[in-house]
Amino acid sequence: MTAEPRARVPRRPVHGVLLLDKPVGFSAQAAVSKVKWLLAAEKAGHTGTLDPLASGLLPVCLGAATKFAQVQLEADKAYEAVLRLGVRTTTGDAEGEVIATAPVDAARLTPSRLAELARRFTGVIEQIPPMHSALKKDGKALYEYARAGIEVERVPRRVTIHALTLEPMPDDPAALRLRVRCSKGTYVRTLAEDIGAALGCGAHLTALRRTATGGLTLPQAITLDALEALSPPQRLRCLLPPETLLEGVPRVVLDEREAGRFLSGLRRRGPWPSAELVAVFGDRPRALLGTARCAGGELIPARLLAPTEVSQYLQQAAP
Repeated sequence: MTAEPRARVPRRPVHGVLLLDKPVGFSAQAAVSKVKWLLAAEKAGHTGTLDPLASGLLPVCLGAATKFAQVQLEADKAYEAVLRLGVRTTTGDAEGEVIATAPVDAARLTPSRLAELARRFTGVIEQIPPMHSALKKDGKALYEYARAGIEVERVPRRVTIHALTLEPMPDDPAALRLRVRCSKGTYVRTLAEDIGAALGCGAHLTALRRTATGGLTLPQAITLDALEALSPPQRLRCLLPPETLLEGVPRVVLDEREAGRFLSGLRRRGPWPSAELVAVFGDRPRALLGTARCAGGELIPARLLAPTEVSQYLQQAAP
């Protein structure tokens, strides 16, 4: 007897941001697909990938919010990680094969030495991207070369480590807890390997958890299990407005007449100071219209919502 096919869930326009606490074992895209299915949403994306080994904050953008994902892609990130000292792997994390081991002198991991090491890796540093990464070379992801046993030359990249702390794990003398706030493009796996090299014993990541992206933080997030346990209306109430992705961006508010012209793509003139990015709102009702830049007293449209998206979001947010 064959199983009956699962009924197809009709998709609908859903607009907003879901702050997800991604579990270990899910790729970022798989987690987004699960959220999209649970909300029966037409369109969804994320603001920065997390490997299956990693957990933590993954802002999922739905509908109109996908237009502003780039702002969070560019934002600083914060992570907590666990480094296993004395063991190097092919991937820099626990998924790879062990390629070297070395003894670890736990007595030398004093607070002063770890603080000095953290200072050494704070500020602008250079990283060589790992072979097991999605970075592309000649149209192919580096991990594709790695899987074929090919190592290609990678150009070092400059990243900024804004804050870094290292401390021994109380129950494991051969492991360190790392907390870092860093610029986009930072590979924490590479940071772990470089710290292990500086200690002379090597290291790899055994756990990685993203705790913040921009001004968004992990305590605001919901797990997949908790989201699945809710009713469809309750799931919608977990969404934050699309402008959540534009936190900290200067705002411009337009009256109804000017808002309509802005939405049609016309430049507007006003007493606005120059800015590379502003969030533009209509005043009645107060709703995000899009983003723009201000130059020479002109408001120049950048990413615009369609009028239908604005009305759909206002209807969705209505009590």
